Amino acid sequence: MNKDRPNIILIMSDDLGYEVINANGGTSYETPRLNNLAETGIRFENAHAQPLCTPTRIQLMTGKYNFRNYIGFGLMDPNEKTFGHIMSDNGYKTLISGKWQLYSYNPPDELPELRNKGQKIEDAGFDEFCVWHAHQTEEQGSRYKNPIVYQNGEYLSKEITENNYGEDIFSEYILDFIERNSDDPFFIYFPMTLTHRPLEPTPDSEEFPSFDPPSNKTLGGKTWDELEGWDDDSKYYKDMVEYHDKTIGKLIDKLDDLKIRENTLIIYLGDNGSPIEVSSFMGNIEIPGGKGKTIDTGTHVPLICNWKGKIPSSKVSSDLVDSTDFLPTIFEAANINFPENYIIDGKSFYPQLIGEEGNPRDWVFFHFDSGGRFKRPIQRFLRNHSWKLYEDGRMFNMVNDLYEKNPILPENDSEESKSHRKILNPIFGELQN
Repeated sequence: MNKDRPNIILIMSDDLGYEVINANGGTSYETPRLNNLAETGIRFENAHAQPLCTPTRIQLMTGKYNFRNYIGFGLMDPNEKTFGHIMSDNGYKTLISGKWQLYSYNPPDELPELRNKGQKIEDAGFDEFCVWHAHQTEEQGSRYKNPIVYQNGEYLSKEITENNYGEDIFSEYILDFIERNSDDPFFIYFPMTLTHRPLEPTPDSEEFPSFDPPSNKTLGGKTWDELEGWDDDSKYYKDMVEYHDKTIGKLIDKLDDLKIRENTLIIYLGDNGSPIEVSSFMGNIEIPGGKGKTIDTGTHVPLICNWKGKIPSSKVSSDLVDSTDFLPTIFEAANINFPENYIIDGKSFYPQLIGEEGNPRDWVFFHFDSGGRFKRPIQRFLRNHSWKLYEDGRMFNMVNDLYEKNPILPENDSEESKSHRKILNPIFGELQN
């Protein structure tokens, strides 16, 4: 084992906001495995992502703002180098297992000019892959029940996927990869399919059918495809959150079993806010899901990092973190240099992980482009610890107006808002397309 180069596992949940995790104060769900990671590692209170999943994924994988390489909804520039390429080029065994959705997103009758564009999973730089939604939209199938899974150049047979659960297939592949590569430094990217819609039962739900062996949970002998009334029922979000926590726990247990936990950096985050169909509680405070919205409930995500023996326990950081910051953080942990002429917008927060002060951000920047699919204009905005400024001039106090009900325009500035506007506004000009 090369102890000078840590293993790195980057886990990203889908549609799960800051308020969901117990360690962040959430009280609607049980997340014991993530809580333990926070108790034995570091938890960030001010991590932000883009309001939708694919813009965040592209920032995460490249360390760049979306205006540089986001060419449409679910489409990444095919010429872009990802952390898969760079980690592989530097001797890491690399795997992506989970959700891809970065190539040819649009169906034939919707924005056909974006068909057959984006980056294919085969070209994303990973040694191995096991993914959902690898190619055309109409080929995606389910991510959960009877999933369509593309693994290392071939679709898994129905004999493997039928009556199986997608997240179980992805996590089992990760466990096998860890087992096979435990003596070498490895990098695993696990973009989870949970907890994205459809909101439906998990294998731990009472309603989930049991096929082998048969039981009274087969719901009258019906096959999975014959079951009705599951899709998009928000009552199942709790089951999905808790099954996603359990799935993460399986990976941690494998590291412990192989005695490689001390040489493995685990990074966990969410990709955007929770589904708008769901409300969660933090004590007596109800938090409506904010996915797709530019308010904090759309961008504020959980971030927990754990490295046994390396990251001090029970640390809490209020530093601002952006989704472009993960690539440089991973590279610093692995002692990897950027390729020549590689543009990087992110800032490493690795020093904070190991107990140093680091050089934290003063602001985070958002270039939110829904890619034309949702027919929304591009929105650009900046946020520091206490204020948010949109490029159109609207400003909001993030201390007492978190839901952005009271916009402050330049002619209405107080001395405080005016001083922050003066600092933030020039940054827009520095970050041009």
